[in-house]
Amino acid sequence: MKSICLALGAVALSAAPSFAQEAAADADWYPSEYGADDRLGAVANLSEEKTAAAARLIQTGKTYALGQITSRETPAYAPRRYDVYVMQPSDGSGTPLGENKAVGNDDLVQTFVGIGSQIDGLGHMGIDHRYYNGVHVSEFVTPAGLTQMGTQDIPPIVTRGILLDMTAVFGESPVPDGTAFNRAEIEQAAERAGVTIEKGDVVLFHTGALEAHGDSTELMATHPGLGVEGANYLADLGVVAIGADSTALEAIPFENPARPFEVHQTLLAKRGVYILENMVTSELAADGTTEFFFSLGIPRLNGTVQAMINPVAIR
Repeated sequence: MKSICLALGAVALSAAPSFAQEAAADADWYPSEYGADDRLGAVANLSEEKTAAAARLIQTGKTYALGQITSRETPAYAPRRYDVYVMQPSDGSGTPLGENKAVGNDDLVQTFVGIGSQIDGLGHMGIDHRYYNGVHVSEFVTPAGLTQMGTQDIPPIVTRGILLDMTAVFGESPVPDGTAFNRAEIEQAAERAGVTIEKGDVVLFHTGALEAHGDSTELMATHPGLGVEGANYLADLGVVAIGADSTALEAIPFENPARPFEVHQTLLAKRGVYILENMVTSELAADGTTEFFFSLGIPRLNGTVQAMINPVAIR
């Protein structure tokens, strides 16, 4: 999946005494709780009533851009990269059009869409070549794009957002690399925030990792993040998407070295919950904002696995 697996070294099965039991549990993870034919996952928990209730959270009108600016310098997993080229007719100094002397620019972007702030779609990561709802790779992946579970089908995610400040829970900013937070830490963070996580919410974690990374062009190869128990706990509560201010949401080094990217597998393949990576949470955290109106319209690029995003929080 992601090349960081190689960077972290070979996986040693002997490192996990419970590997056999965990592997057995993997054998029975579909059909999905949203139905055997479902291809959209936890967005089923959105509703008009939930959106209307979230809108009532807007008190000041202050907006927060939760996405990074993406550039040629944005760190990314190899071979991902971003390039933009600005073009003009001829050399740009030709004869303007009409008596109003119209001139202009155009652009061409060549990029992987899994770079910078992004949403992972349900076709992004699976288990032994099966993805969300047990769909085999041969049934939906083509060189010309996904024929099922493309991000163009994800509806607008407009709901209540919750920020859980893990720097307050752990008393450090950034939270140390490899620190996993699970149910106990999530419940503690929610209590500190004075919120109850509900069906249809989007949950974001502030760990201080992205802010500490600053303007570095090096990939954030290790960072704190969500654990497997925490992922299942939030999925059980009915959340639609989970994000963090880190490159991969989950804790790296992984909780279990023999099971890389298991949080991705748990959320995307098993539970149909979307992942939001590289979320800019520092301003929300600095303002002490714990719940807010969250709005995300996913670019409707047909057949894509992921999408560059800039969600907006409004309080």
